[in-house]
Amino acid sequence: MNERIRISPIMLLDENGEKVGVVETDEARMRARDLGLDLVEIAADVRPPVCKIMDYGKYKYEKSKKARANKTKATELKEVRLGRSMKIDQHDIEIRLKQARKFLLEGHKVQIVQNFRGREMAHKDRGNQRMNEIVDQMEDIAKVELYPRMAGRRMTMVLAPDKAKIQSYRQTHGLKEGETGEEDAEAPVAGSNLLNTEEASALMDAVETSSAAPETTSEATEATEDTTAEEPREDG
Repeated sequence: MNERIRISPIMLLDENGEKVGVVETDEARMRARDLGLDLVEIAADVRPPVCKIMDYGKYKYEKSKKARANKTKATELKEVRLGRSMKIDQHDIEIRLKQARKFLLEGHKVQIVQNFRGREMAHKDRGNQRMNEIVDQMEDIAKVELYPRMAGRRMTMVLAPDKAKIQSYRQTHGLKEGETGEEDAEAPVAGSNLLNTEEASALMDAVETSSAAPETTSEATEATEDTTAEEPREDG
């Protein structure tokens, strides 16, 4: 940012996000200083690097405010159904419980639903047994908020995230705040950039395309009309 940007020239975006073009870094810094703003490097991994004129203090404040809002947003009740009946494959149950675990690690409550069909209603004990097994599997991150109960042909149970257990789970598995497992660990890391490499490249392509796009010529239009007008003739 500002004097710490050593590479020159740079691709400059003005305070409104509009492309200025490739300019010397000193010139860009001067433009930012005249506006009482900062010159911020938003994509360091492309050449030339992309920099933007902005109020960096305001940017950090808004980013922090948004992060706080995400943390304090209302907890949702997610529903995970264990099939249409008790006759569900164990592998399918594991897939559904993996999703339930993800919801719990994100801070949501989860309602587990077990449906019964036909004569299965005579064996509700099997449903209770399955629910108890789920409680045991989720014990490391969750607690039971509502124990299993019947409503018609549905047995439901609500699990709630246990903050202390989740914090311990994150430390044990090396997970950061907001990460839930392998799918988060594979997410691309942008480093110190405000944009990652792909986003920066896409931005550069879009800028170059918009500035260099040729207008449609009359010759091209006529060629198209000639092509569409020609039709194969059959010999009589």
